[in-house]
Order: sequence, then C-alpha cells, then structure tokens
Amino acid sequence: MKILHYIPAIDKASAGVGAYMQLLTRDLGKLCELHVLTHKNEDELELENCQVHYMPYKWLPWNNCEREFLNILDEIQPDVFHTNCCWMPVSALTAMWAKEQGYKVVYTPHGMLEPYSIARHYWTKKLPAILLFQRKGLKVCDCIHATAESEKKNLLKLGWNSDVQVVPNCVQTDKISCKTSWSKTKTILFLSRVHPKKGIDFLLEAVAELREEMKGYQVIIAGPGEKIYIDSLLSMVERLKLTDIARFVGPVFEEEKWKLYRQADLFVLPTYSENFGIVVPEALASGTPVITTVGTPWEELNTHHCGWWTAIGTKPLVEALRKFLQCDEQELETMGLNGLQLVRDNYSSESVAIKMRDLYQWILNKGEKPEFVYERNNN
Repeated sequence: MKILHYIPAIDKASAGVGAYMQLLTRDLGKLCELHVLTHKNEDELELENCQVHYMPYKWLPWNNCEREFLNILDEIQPDVFHTNCCWMPVSALTAMWAKEQGYKVVYTPHGMLEPYSIARHYWTKKLPAILLFQRKGLKVCDCIHATAESEKKNLLKLGWNSDVQVVPNCVQTDKISCKTSWSKTKTILFLSRVHPKKGIDFLLEAVAELREEMKGYQVIIAGPGEKIYIDSLLSMVERLKLTDIARFVGPVFEEEKWKLYRQADLFVLPTYSENFGIVVPEALASGTPVITTVGTPWEELNTHHCGWWTAIGTKPLVEALRKFLQCDEQELETMGLNGLQLVRDNYSSESVAIKMRDLYQWILNKGEKPEFVYERNNN
C-alpha cells in the first residue's frame, strides 16, 4: 500500500501538526510505502521511514501549483492521498485535485474546524475561506479523520461530510523517560504554542489569586508565539505582580522539553479548544499529572485519576490548583503512574499507526470495516 500525505510545513514552528507527522511517519512508514509532500522551510523536523517531496508553490500562481501537484501525484500514484490542516488553500485544493484524478482522499483538519477556531476572525478570514475552498475540500473526501470523539461530533455538525472516523494522536512511549521521583520541585509547567486560544491568561490570573498558597512556586511558560501576544502576557505578569513566579522560556525541543516535563510537579493546559492536545499525553508519559479543560477530549484525567479535567476559565482552574496543592508526594506518584499506564495502553505510536493503516485499507475496500475507531475505556 502506498500513501501520500500533504502537510504545509514540517518545521519546528509548525508545533503540534509537525510533531504529529514526525510521530506518524516513524511507525506508519514501517507498515506501508509512505511519502510526504510539503514546502521547504527552515529548521525542519526529521521524518523517518518516508520519502519527503517538496512543492515550491504554496498556491500562487494557482495553475503552477496545480501542475506541480499533479506531476508529483502522477509520479507516486498513491493508493490514498491524505491531506492535513485547514485555512491555507493548498490543503483543500490538493484534496479536490486528487479526487478529480480518481484517487481516494482522506482529510485531517487537526482541530482547525473546532467551533472556537472557526469563530476566530470568522468574517475576515474564515468565511471567505469556507466559501472559496475549505468546505469544498472537505466535501469531496472519502473520509475525514478526527482525533477525538468530540472533534468528530463538531465535524458532523458542520454537515460538509458525513463520513468522519476517529483515530487518536500518539506519542512515542518508547522514547519518553518517566520521572523516577515525585519529590516536589514547586514547578508548574505550561508547554504549547503561546496563543490566545491556549488560555494562558487564566493560568496567570489563577496563580495571582493563589499567591499566598503558592509561595516558592515557579510557573514556566514554554513555547513559540507571536511577539505582540507574548508582550501582552508579560504586561499582564507585571500588572498581577507575578514577575517572581512566572517565567517565559520560549520554544523548547528534544531533551530540553522532556526535562521540563519530568521536573514539573504539574502540567497545565487551560485551553479554550483542542482536538487532541498532544502535550497532554506527553506530560502523562513523563509521569506528570495534568490539569486541562473540557475544551479538550481528556475526560480520562478524571476517570483514570491522573489529573483534573475542568471547566474553562480562571475560577475552575483555581479550584483544580488548590486540589493539586493539597496532594502529597505519594498521591502525585500514584497519579503520575496512572497517567503513564493510560498513555502506554491507548496512545503509543505503534498502535495508532496500525489503526491508521486499517483506516486506509477499509477505504480501499480491502476487507471488512476494522475496529480502528478509538473507543474510550473508562473502566
């Protein structure tokens, strides 16, 4: 079986989507002949077990972009074409062009069609994109791939395509070292893209409210972001008098990232919306309990006793942080080991690659519909 993925970028700045492709190719490339089509970027992530192809035009001139894509498609002749991301024209256009040539097409929006994402800049950016290409790109697909049941429900509500299947994102559990001590370091970690969607303001407000209870703690905020937004958060830190607590460290990668996960007593992602939130299983696999919101599909934090799944906002985060502060080291260790087991059981890159292969085989009608849809186990 031969698979061709399109992704706009595989550089480190592509954050979760680039990391997703890096994880997927490592194990999916062992199960099929895998090709990845993208555009040249600086500081690219290294992809294993696949052949990477580059397309110079990102969409303009339109005719040149289409011609380049069709030439690559004709050269590879994949069994399935799989496109990724939304709102940039080529992600949707390649789906339409491949379908016109008679190929089977899968589309992964990566949470970019969640209600929060659509509502942001709706009139100026999202509605024009929907009318020009985005809805058409989703309509022609043989299958839309969602990474969580909550994302599937929202995609079905759009009414653009009724065939939505769920295969979760994954982590490379064999490459993540779990912490060996849960002695408190008095460190709380946020690690993700620094963006208004992520709810960092809720974290800063909650810490300010708990200032007396959090004496001696530090809050590390790691990740890339636009300077204008980071500056606004730094102003907020000064206004809330958190300069001795909150520390912005910028993007972190590889061992530096894993070291932060292991050193933290708690990982916090107070986001408005995530289709999956790869940083959550990364933290859990490192043995660190997590607080995140109902804007993510991580109810398992409650059901598996490895963190807190809360409402969105400052007040719910304050309540969750108070519960964390009351935990002793033994409780944190129990939660950390519960989280590690949850990730090993359900989110390893090997198991997810098999589910994705089964999805492709089902689309190609090479067997009965397999159990590739991920069912949450809350027992």
